[in-house]
Amino acid sequence: MPMTHSPPLAPRPDPDALVAQLQAEQQLAARGKLRIYFGSNAGVGKTYAMLAAAQRERQAGHEVLVGLVETHGRAETEQQLHGLEQLPRRHLPYQGRQLSEFDLDAALRRHPEILLLDELAHSNVPGARHPKRCQDVEELLAAGINVWTTLNVQHLESLNDVVGGIVGIKVHETVPDRIFDNADEVIVVDIPPEELLRRLKAGKVYPLEQAERASHNFFRLGNLLALRELALRRTADRVDEDMRDYRRERSIGDVWPARERLLVGVGGHAGDDALVRQVARLARRLEADWMVVYVDAPERQHRPRRAQEGVLKTLALAARLGADTATIPGANVAQALVAFARERNASHLVLARMPRRVSRWLPWTAASLPEQIARLDPGLDVLVLSPPLPKNESAVRKPIADRKPIAWVGYVGATLACFAATAVAELLLQVFEPANVVMLFLLVVVLSALRWGRGPGAWAALLAVLCFDYFFVPPRDSFSVNDTQYLFTFSLMLGVALVCGQLMARLRHEARVAAERERRAGALARLARDLSGALTQEQVAQIALTTVSGVFDAQAGLQLPDAQENLHAVAGSQGVMDASIARWSMEHGQPAGQGTDTLPASPALYVPLMAPVRVRGVLVLQLRKPRQLDVPEERRLLDACASQIALALERVHFVEVAQQTQVAMEGERLRNTLLSAVSHDLRTPLTGILGAAQAALPRVPAGPAADMLVQIRDQAQTLQQLVDNLLAMARLQQGGVHLKREWLPVEELAGSALRQMHDRLAAHVVRTDLPTGLPLLHVDAVLMERVLVNLLDNAAKYTPPGTTLVLTGQVQHGPDGDVCLLTLQDDGPGLPRHLDADMLFEPFTRGVVESTVSGMGLGLTLAQRIVEAHGGRLEAASAHPGPGTIFTIRLPVPEQPALDD
Repeated sequence: MPMTHSPPLAPRPDPDALVAQLQAEQQLAARGKLRIYFGSNAGVGKTYAMLAAAQRERQAGHEVLVGLVETHGRAETEQQLHGLEQLPRRHLPYQGRQLSEFDLDAALRRHPEILLLDELAHSNVPGARHPKRCQDVEELLAAGINVWTTLNVQHLESLNDVVGGIVGIKVHETVPDRIFDNADEVIVVDIPPEELLRRLKAGKVYPLEQAERASHNFFRLGNLLALRELALRRTADRVDEDMRDYRRERSIGDVWPARERLLVGVGGHAGDDALVRQVARLARRLEADWMVVYVDAPERQHRPRRAQEGVLKTLALAARLGADTATIPGANVAQALVAFARERNASHLVLARMPRRVSRWLPWTAASLPEQIARLDPGLDVLVLSPPLPKNESAVRKPIADRKPIAWVGYVGATLACFAATAVAELLLQVFEPANVVMLFLLVVVLSALRWGRGPGAWAALLAVLCFDYFFVPPRDSFSVNDTQYLFTFSLMLGVALVCGQLMARLRHEARVAAERERRAGALARLARDLSGALTQEQVAQIALTTVSGVFDAQAGLQLPDAQENLHAVAGSQGVMDASIARWSMEHGQPAGQGTDTLPASPALYVPLMAPVRVRGVLVLQLRKPRQLDVPEERRLLDACASQIALALERVHFVEVAQQTQVAMEGERLRNTLLSAVSHDLRTPLTGILGAAQAALPRVPAGPAADMLVQIRDQAQTLQQLVDNLLAMARLQQGGVHLKREWLPVEELAGSALRQMHDRLAAHVVRTDLPTGLPLLHVDAVLMERVLVNLLDNAAKYTPPGTTLVLTGQVQHGPDGDVCLLTLQDDGPGLPRHLDADMLFEPFTRGVVESTVSGMGLGLTLAQRIVEAHGGRLEAASAHPGPGTIFTIRLPVPEQPALDD
């Protein structure tokens, strides 16, 4: 039997990936679009191309605003500015001068459709909100403004060291690669290097004097060719990333079966920054997660401050490039790296190639760090890269970070301790044998290593052996030894002393690391325990201020929003707090102030309290040691404390909301009970009054008595309708209404309501437009008639006599099914200006608070509840063109029943 092979089914998209994609698209829809004009060098025409495109957009009717454009005196570029509106610049004082800068606040207030902002890598004048212009661009994009800008390849952070090696000049103004990668559009502006050199000589790039110097330095042909290749390669990488995103979004095969994860080890060496940039480029090409770690080993604990600051700067650079960073303790660097790689499931470990340190006496025992890692975990791939070193550094000599000053205090202390032990041993020899006195010297070695570290401990071990030999081994006062057995004693004594000293130094380091861990964990645990018992916002604030100020040795303040979203400092806050910085941090959900990229000159750090629902306030810290938070673990501790405080504030807030809701529900239930009771008590006498008036009216001749009976009848009918509304509302609130659905034509519903309101609408002109062919509705006839009666009664009350009421019906087709629209439009005064349309449907809400018009503000509320019970919607809007009001009932059209012939 022949077999048929069905084609393979297309892979199903991942539901979680689709949800994440939808959420990301919703966030991107509210952001502005970033367009970057990208080139290899100054003078290729990026600004000219941007302005030419802006002119085309302006002629097409789009709003274009020039935020800041640098023409550098180029006539062609200045000509392109004609006709484009330019934003006035902001002037900031700097070193006795007034410098002009881009006015970020003015641009946000103006909110144009397209904003031109030249030179993305520009560094702002100190005193501006952000140190870098690229951060201004990110805030503009978050506000929904489309931004066009320009960028040269040498300003990309990951290529900074590569460009420096090519042109021999370090570029200080850089842009994080993520901004370039996340741009919505990148337009490459390119011209041949020969053409660029001709433009330079003609003075079209720089003035002639400056152009002459540039042609002998930066603008050499070799440099231009290399920069052009870098720009084109970087753009090609971005196009390749776009292609992979396209395939991933449409589930076109598996681009990568498993995500790579790179772990980079840095050690405070001269080439660490170059290594981090090199791995950043590699991670981007591999679409890999990457982490940068520094192992705080015992031999590194006495490094000078400059070396420690260099490590922190390297970690900060890695964080800017998109890496996770960590500082991990470990007695052995190789073991710590392997353990961390296993914990984080890293697929590759990346190290910098360093000169091997060969032991002078045991050269065969020296193993490099990659070799040690390969022995510990043969399955872990180790990549050894050779990052370029700065020109003032040598790959052979020891980097400055490793040249630590000698701890003279420790060595002097160990020396004095050995001499003191020698003096005590001299006294003890009168009682004990020399072999027993050796333990005194071992004790000195252990204490020296515990107090001053590894180096002084080793020196104490050697000095103890020498002192014991010189003063106590025959012949005394000499280093010569008569009995060879003492040589074995000396060797054993030195070995034991060295081992004990090293073990105590390691124990000292591990104790210090454990103490730091315990301090962080204990602080977080105490904060969580104290916050768990807080019941009010004030208690949460006091616990937070007390804990944070003690843990971080800082003046702490807390700013919380009130009901109007205005920030106020809570009682007990310390230090000076800038309300504008706190407001910015809360609105953007980002830290600001000291140590951040937003207003870093501020003396305080502002940390938003991010809770799951919203930002609950701002924590303000004035650190006595500003560099404390440069350590990644300390920053994570602060973030964890801020998260705990935010969660506690949100919990207290929702407890208060729940209590208020409980009180409101009890009040509403009590009110409904009272209304129901009063309505039932009124209904019987009201029915009697209305019946008597209607019975007596035909028997009374025309005159004052008949007019009085008519008035009694009308007022009784109004009161009866009010009582009916109260009873219906009470039943709806208590869930006691069950819809008795039946199939009814729209014409029957409208006709019944109009007949019931005939007398009340006598002073108005009523027109209906109900086309034939409207579908049947499956509704409760009595309740739906009440909806139309209430809408007609509302129109009769609030429109002058003689106005027109129009009741229309139609069917609206949509992707979710057909909807029947019943519309009542009047040409009265329209909706009240002091109320939103949705507020009209709130219970006991009236368009005019003090009015001679009877009613309690329940008619529209009841109508909305009934329509919603039928699965529909009731909407109110002003008529356009006015005057007048339109009430629209939207009811779903069910599947029509089969009709008998």
